[in-house]
Amino acid sequence: MPSEGRCWETLKALRSSDKGRLCYYRDWLLRREDVLEECMSLPKLSSYSGWVVEHVLPHMQENQPLSETSPSSTSASALDQPSFVPKSPDASSAFSPASPATPNGTKGKDESQHTESMVLQSSRGIKVEGCVRMYELVHRMKGTGLRLWQEEQERKVQALSEMASEQLKRFDEWKELKQHKEFQDLREVMEKSSREALGHQEKLKAEHRHRAKILNLKLREAEQQRVKQAEQERLRKEEGQIRLRALYALQEEMLQLSQQLDASEQHKALLKVDLAAFQTRGNQLCSLISGIIRASSESSYPTAESQAEAERALREMRDLLMNLGQEITRACEDKRRQDEEEAQVKLQEAQMQQGPEAHKEPPAPSQGPGGKQNEDLQVKVQDITMQWYQQLQDASMQCVLTFEGLTNSKDSQAKKIKMDLQKAATIPVSQISTIAGSKLKEIFDKIHSLLSGKPVQSGGRSVSVTLNPQGLDFVQYKLAEKFVKQGEEEVASHHEAAFPIAVVASGIWELHPRVGDLILAHLHKKCPYSVPFYPTFKEGMALEDYQRMLGYQVKDSKVEQQDNFLKRMSGMIRLYAAIIQLRWPYGNRQEIHPHGLNHGWRWLAQILNMEPLSDVTATLLFDFLEVCGNALMKQYQVQFWKMLILIKEDYFPRIEAITSSGQMGSFIRLKQFLEKCLQHKDIPVPKGFLTSSFWRS
Repeated sequence: MPSEGRCWETLKALRSSDKGRLCYYRDWLLRREDVLEECMSLPKLSSYSGWVVEHVLPHMQENQPLSETSPSSTSASALDQPSFVPKSPDASSAFSPASPATPNGTKGKDESQHTESMVLQSSRGIKVEGCVRMYELVHRMKGTGLRLWQEEQERKVQALSEMASEQLKRFDEWKELKQHKEFQDLREVMEKSSREALGHQEKLKAEHRHRAKILNLKLREAEQQRVKQAEQERLRKEEGQIRLRALYALQEEMLQLSQQLDASEQHKALLKVDLAAFQTRGNQLCSLISGIIRASSESSYPTAESQAEAERALREMRDLLMNLGQEITRACEDKRRQDEEEAQVKLQEAQMQQGPEAHKEPPAPSQGPGGKQNEDLQVKVQDITMQWYQQLQDASMQCVLTFEGLTNSKDSQAKKIKMDLQKAATIPVSQISTIAGSKLKEIFDKIHSLLSGKPVQSGGRSVSVTLNPQGLDFVQYKLAEKFVKQGEEEVASHHEAAFPIAVVASGIWELHPRVGDLILAHLHKKCPYSVPFYPTFKEGMALEDYQRMLGYQVKDSKVEQQDNFLKRMSGMIRLYAAIIQLRWPYGNRQEIHPHGLNHGWRWLAQILNMEPLSDVTATLLFDFLEVCGNALMKQYQVQFWKMLILIKEDYFPRIEAITSSGQMGSFIRLKQFLEKCLQHKDIPVPKGFLTSSFWRS
């Protein structure tokens, strides 16, 4: 567009003008020395100012009348228009009288004009020079003001610089003081830490020396204990060998006496003496001493109790043979006396020579034990069973004596080890439940690891039976005691709990047979009916002691209630019935059960051969058959059903005869259970039995 073209032309013209070519410095304050120098320097006229004086000013004066021109106006105009003030020295020289431009020898008409012109020019030069001087004065005053301002600024800058320098010195001093103080504090802390470290080091050294001393003492005691145990073991072996040889001598003498007893059989027909009781007892004594020797061989060496028992058996055998001899002597004298009487009677009859003899039939022999089989049941248990019972109790007592040093120790470390071992043995047994098979396996592995000497975690600490030489015996005893206590308490309250506890106990029994023997010992002691064994009251025995032998709990001369007693006995019998039929599923199936169903059959047969007890026998039979009846039925089949029929036909009347009206509950429960099983020809699987699905959980 045309307007845009003119705009660009205007801008170009402005740029090419004098003002457009001026240079502006925005940072002129930084160049204040140059500005002050320019202000303080004298003003100089350029060469162009002469030309202005010669050509411009005359024309301006011609246009104005002389009257109107006054020095004041001229001076004012000169001051108002400083651009027209000449500054060049060349111009000032043109107005001087000695200027070469004025000829020296010319006179004429133009002399006045030249004079007037020179006068005019001189007045103008004076005005211009006055303006120049005034301009110089103004600039000089401005330069003086600027110099004073500069000096004032320099003084301020110097004062500020000095103040800043002083503040910097104070800051350096304060910083140095602070560093010195921090260094001093740090050095004190380091010295204190060093003293504490030295004190702690000395304390650790003292503790180390003390522990080393204690450890040396313990090692010395352990070595002495080991030497003592080795000596005791050597003496025990020597004594055991002596006892074993003595047992063999006793057995040999026993066999000789048994032969003498058998040799007296010839007197049976001659003297009509019943020797069956003597021979039965003799055979029992021979079996007893043979069992003692066999048990001693299995347990390496016989004990003093075994030898004493064998000696008692031998003395009884001697007394038996002596009694037999006396019996034979008495029978011989009776026969001789009878023969003499018969001979005397015959002699009297011959002398009297009476009529025909009256034939007298001998009186019929009375039917006694020899003539009719005794159908009464026994009250005592078989001798072989009592021997087994006594062996288990002796083993339990021997185990207690083994760790007696640990239980009676006053050492705090030994007490701590005892408590840790007891917790590690009993807490896992308390955690047995039917939650899951994997959980049960964890508990079993923990108990097995503890008995194997491996460290286990208990109460946040690592526990092992190797911490004490008597630790293994202590753990085995406490573990067996806890299993029986679970049957006495947990199984008595919750019958289903018998199976998980029994399967763990059976697995531990299989891997650690001594624990199984201790379980039986504890079970027989708390529940003698699990033998089965009916303790008899002996003369001179305290009533409370006899009640404890029967299984009752006596506290402060108060005997527990019958219901609570039966509940505890029931729990322990249920646990025993579960143990004999269960095996640990992860064990070795090629090995036989350490205490299997054959012991259940033995228990059932022996308890049926004994007289029943009121309220006790019916309760225990019901609990045993309910838990173990299904397994016995599968194992023995027809023989087991025959035994159940025998119980129903022959044993029920005996139980009913001794049961009072207030105790018929247990008898009725057993009778209904047995009749239902015989009716359906099946015994149901007990409630709570562990199935295969349980082990997959």
